[in-house]
Amino acid sequence: MTAPLPPKPKAREGRVSLRQYTKLFRQDILSAQPAKLYRAWMAEFKTPFFRSYLVNQPELLKTVLKERPMDFPKSGRISEGLRPLLGNSVFLTNGETWKRQRRIIDPAFEGGRLRDTFPAMWAASLAAQTRLAGQVGSAVEVEELASHAAADVIFRTLFSIPIEDDIASAVFHEFRAYQRSQPILNLAAFLPMPRWMPRFFRKDTKASAKRIRDLIGQLTDQRMQAIKDGTAPDDLATKIMTTQDPETGETFSAEEMVDQVAIFFLAGHETSASALGWGLYLMAMYPEWQDKVSKEAQDAQLTGAFSEMSKLRLCRDVFRETLRLYPPVPMMVRETTCPERFRDRDVPTGSQIVLSPWHLHRHERIWSDPDAFKPERWQGEEAKTCGRDSYMPFSAGPRVCTGAGFAMVEGVLLLSLLLRDLKVERVEGRDPVPEAHLTVRARDGIWLKISQR
Repeated sequence: MTAPLPPKPKAREGRVSLRQYTKLFRQDILSAQPAKLYRAWMAEFKTPFFRSYLVNQPELLKTVLKERPMDFPKSGRISEGLRPLLGNSVFLTNGETWKRQRRIIDPAFEGGRLRDTFPAMWAASLAAQTRLAGQVGSAVEVEELASHAAADVIFRTLFSIPIEDDIASAVFHEFRAYQRSQPILNLAAFLPMPRWMPRFFRKDTKASAKRIRDLIGQLTDQRMQAIKDGTAPDDLATKIMTTQDPETGETFSAEEMVDQVAIFFLAGHETSASALGWGLYLMAMYPEWQDKVSKEAQDAQLTGAFSEMSKLRLCRDVFRETLRLYPPVPMMVRETTCPERFRDRDVPTGSQIVLSPWHLHRHERIWSDPDAFKPERWQGEEAKTCGRDSYMPFSAGPRVCTGAGFAMVEGVLLLSLLLRDLKVERVEGRDPVPEAHLTVRARDGIWLKISQR
């Protein structure tokens, strides 16, 4: 019997006007797109103000992301909606500003530092396991649990405080309010607006972003004082705030640090929560794989040592496949700085180059059984071919997410530890429907029944 396929949003049928497309896009990025994008190497989308090209061909992706990344900076159109929260963070900047920020940030996420942060990640994972164990016998909305766990990991590794800390808890709850009020598109995404012109952000969005930044400011001010006093813990925040740019000798200012912490929280919390939620659902959907993950974790006899992560190979493949099917960030947008020629088409300066992990990871001309959940593909030839050039849950090239290694360890650890002693099962009539705003989430949450093994 053929195994059921994981949930996938229905693609848009037929052509629509720009106004209709904008409305559909604001409701859900994924279902607003036509089905042909799962087969196309490139597709053009025209508006009265700019041209957009969705690119799936691996050779073109390599050009944009790896060979000539500085010629294709991040598009300011999409970032406009996130600026009230993220300011001038590394997620939004380009050019020399971005290079300087990465020179300061990257050392904090090198391999050795990941080992140093692992005890805090382990403690957060144990706390998540305890919370989930308290729900045995109940149906639980696991996206909320995943968000709580991912936020706890961020605060413990970044500031050495648990999610129960007053400021950490306040940031977490404010961020959930921000998610509900923040549309992925701002007016500036479609209209060519000068920098001085107001962006018409929603009042509640701006207010929520300000509260989050004020709370983060309290944490960074406290840490700066602790650094001066010589009492700061050796965590990610201390490492980043004391690292000097090797070219200028400068460190981040207080305002810059607020920007960076905001994106660490957005990228490290929101994306990890998305991946963990879908990972748990896939384990409920495919119980034979859940049993394998559980047995592997039991056999590994996890005690909290970083070296034990090498024993969780099967769970790592499950998590990779989860990220293939449900990449947390479904689309990325770059912009051309000079005329280009892609697939015998002229691409004007200022065009939007859309890179879609969602469509690339499910591309019918690249992957075998692209909509199927098959973790075993990561131990075969497909991992060497498709996995190298057609798999980018964290982007690729110089602008690859600096926390990609961190996220892979976090996801595998949480999934293994949660399923070692507990079992998740689907709730009849409540299968999730994927939709994307800031990240790929379920329309009405992901509901699973929790039981003891």
